Amino acid sequence: MPRQTTATYHVYTTPADVARAAAELFASSVTAAAAARGVARIAISGGTTPKAMFALLADPAQPFAKQVPWDKLDLYWVDERCVAPDDAESNYRMTNETLLSKVPLAPEHIHRMEGELEPEVAAARYEAAIRNGFKLEGAETPTFDLVMLGMGDDGHTASLFPHTEALNEMAHIVVANHVPQKDTWRITLTWPVINQGREVAFLIEGEKKAQVLHEVLEGPYQPETYPSQIIRPASGKLTLLLDQMAAAKLPAPQGSTGTLELK
Repeated sequence: MPRQTTATYHVYTTPADVARAAAELFASSVTAAAAARGVARIAISGGTTPKAMFALLADPAQPFAKQVPWDKLDLYWVDERCVAPDDAESNYRMTNETLLSKVPLAPEHIHRMEGELEPEVAAARYEAAIRNGFKLEGAETPTFDLVMLGMGDDGHTASLFPHTEALNEMAHIVVANHVPQKDTWRITLTWPVINQGREVAFLIEGEKKAQVLHEVLEGPYQPETYPSQIIRPASGKLTLLLDQMAAAKLPAPQGSTGTLELK
C-alpha cells in the first residue's frame, strides 16, 4: 500500500509567479538547512520552470543571490540525459548557463551527473559521489534537504518514466534507466531516495499537465502508468507549486492553497 501523504498545492496566476515561489522555496531551504546542519544539500531538475527560477536566483536585482549562503550549498541533480555537459539537451548546461556561471558557488560544491559516460558507469559514479558527499555507510541512503521535481505530461518525474525498469529499483541511490518511448537512456535518482528528502516539491505549469495532475493526485494508484504517484515523502508531506492552468482540474483551493489526502 502507498504511504498516506498530504499534498499541499499552491496555485499562482502565471508561470512567472511559480518561478518566484520556487526561488523563495530554494533560498529559504538552503538558508534553513545551513543554519541547522552547517550544509544544505539540494537536488534539482531541468526544464522550463527551474530555468526561470535559476534566473531569479542569479539576478543581482533580486534578493535571492544575497540571501543564499552559497558557501554552505552542495548542489546535486535529480536526473540527467545521457549527453555531454555542453549539449543543448543537458540539464547541467542549462543550470550552468542560467545560474552557476553567475553565483559564487565553488566547483567542488557542484555535483553533476556525467551524462557523457556509459549510462551504467555514470550512475555508479554518481552514487559513489553521493555516498562520499553524505558520508554514508553500508546501506544508508541520503537525505536531501530539498528535492525539486517536475512532471511530464505522461506523468513521469525525474527520469522515472511509465513502465520502465527504474520504477522497480529500491536497492540503489542512482540508476541508469532505459526509456523505450524516447529511445534513450537517462540517469536518475531512485524513488526511495527522492522520498527520503526532508522536503519534496513539484513545480508544474501549463494546460497540458492539468489532466495528468488530476490523475496523479485524485485517480487510482497506478505508479507504473503515472510514476509521479510513487512520490510519497517519508515526512508525509508533499508540496506542489502550480500555475492556474496546471491546477484547473483540481478542487478549488481556499484562497491560493489547497490540500489533498493521498491514500
